[in-house]
Amino acid sequence: MPWFVWLLAAAALGVAEFFTLTLVFGLLAGAALVAAVVAGVGIGLLGQLVALAAAAGLVIVRPIALRHMAQQPLMREGSDALIGKRAEVMQEATATRGLIKLSGEEWSARALDESLVTEEAARPPTRR
Repeated sequence: MPWFVWLLAAAALGVAEFFTLTLVFGLLAGAALVAAVVAGVGIGLLGQLVALAAAAGLVIVRPIALRHMAQQPLMREGSDALIGKRAEVMQEATATRGLIKLSGEEWSARALDESLVTEEAARPPTRR
């Protein structure tokens, strides 16, 4: 096959990948590009098909990539790291305002339920 046919196939597969974001068409587009280069160098159809098959072997990478993308990060950062932590109510928390102390920092807070009011925590007296 002429190199430009492989190049057209790569472009079509690249467009399909752009719209589906499945990683399959992108890998096949890369394989078609490899076949286009092999055809451009002057290697025959058999060589092109071997190059296409070898590059298409990258499809093996897709399940591994999907597995890694689905995993939760080992360490959460930012506000995600605060989910599930205990907090102390510093000012009454209503649907519109409130203040809590969480992990040593003060954060603004609001009650999820508009009818719920979370009272300020009773603090023991401090020694001076």
